[in-house]
Amino acid sequence: MLAATVHYTRDLDLAEECVQDAYAQALQTWGRRTPVPARPGAWLTSVARNRALDRMRRASVWRRALPLLVVDEAVPGPEEGVEAPVDDDRLRLIFTCCHPALSRDAQVALTLRLLCGLSTVEVARAFLVQETTMAARITRAKKKISAARIPYRVPAREELPERVDAVLEVLHLVFTTGHAAPVGESLIRRDLVDGAIGLARVMHVLLPQNGEVAGLLALMLLIDSRRETRVGADGRLLLLAEQDRSRWDTDQINEGVALLVESLRRQPPGRYAVQAAIAAVHAESPSWADTDWAEIVALYDVLRSLWPSPVVDLNRAVALGMRDGPEAGLAALEPLLDVPAMATYGYLSAARADFLRRLQRWAEAEAAYAEALALTGNEVERAFLAGRLREIRDHV
Repeated sequence: MLAATVHYTRDLDLAEECVQDAYAQALQTWGRRTPVPARPGAWLTSVARNRALDRMRRASVWRRALPLLVVDEAVPGPEEGVEAPVDDDRLRLIFTCCHPALSRDAQVALTLRLLCGLSTVEVARAFLVQETTMAARITRAKKKISAARIPYRVPAREELPERVDAVLEVLHLVFTTGHAAPVGESLIRRDLVDGAIGLARVMHVLLPQNGEVAGLLALMLLIDSRRETRVGADGRLLLLAEQDRSRWDTDQINEGVALLVESLRRQPPGRYAVQAAIAAVHAESPSWADTDWAEIVALYDVLRSLWPSPVVDLNRAVALGMRDGPEAGLAALEPLLDVPAMATYGYLSAARADFLRRLQRWAEAEAAYAEALALTGNEVERAFLAGRLREIRDHV
């Protein structure tokens, strides 16, 4: 709705206000004064658009202020009744936010905030930074868009290759944020997951020869194939070892593997293709016990060379612990304790807690689980950690 409203306002802040006004009006009227519309999304978009047009007429925005976003005259908008080359306002908004005039961090943060509706707190958690830092970053990015008069459009085909890396990073972070929601009562935010996969499919249509686009789409499909088995009927988080693999989506797995093969044929493997290869090892393993941890560790070694990251180091340490035992895993996690960005990363504490539990170092495991619980905002994950903590305290 925000992306569609921006098309009319050319102003990100005004579009946000009008969408919020539309939601407020719905909350006040639906089910009270009027029934819920048959097409709620269309109703909200229409109200937001009309509110924006009214605000612009009353404030004479067109005459008194430069537009924040400029639409290329060569790309007709929906108000002209002509279908654009890629008729997807969300994709236009992603490319606007991922303009080269913005820093990479600003590109990703602004897209998560504007396109996906994440709060500043949620975006800050995804970046492992303080909320105040992220708020300032988003504000600066909006001002930069205004000053540069960045166009609201999908770039011409010849411009796409130089812009695609930023867009892929955005889509990957949107997907991972939806796959394991940082806060809330649900483990998965299906709107973010499905939106990221849908936009990745559009990118694959736009750039069918790009191996990294195919690799990212493969990664998303392979990971999402486990969606229905990640939480039990009782709402409990199910680890990979506990999941019923017969319920994994074989169509998604087959499509993901085919895309991975396509990606590897097109160019040397990039970070998304390597991550997809790791996901494929899990997807094609008949059981948890049969998982080829040696191959997974080797793939993480490749990934570290392509994409140095403490989160990659964390995942490699977990895989190493599965291959060589909890002592080896715990030793591999040790250097990450001194990385400032990981100080508030709950998954590091949870990984340490699990290794300590397996080593029956109960007092240390209790402290690590308590720390992980304090750093976790998702209620499904919190319930799992609280259960582990109760089990550990029985041994202390």
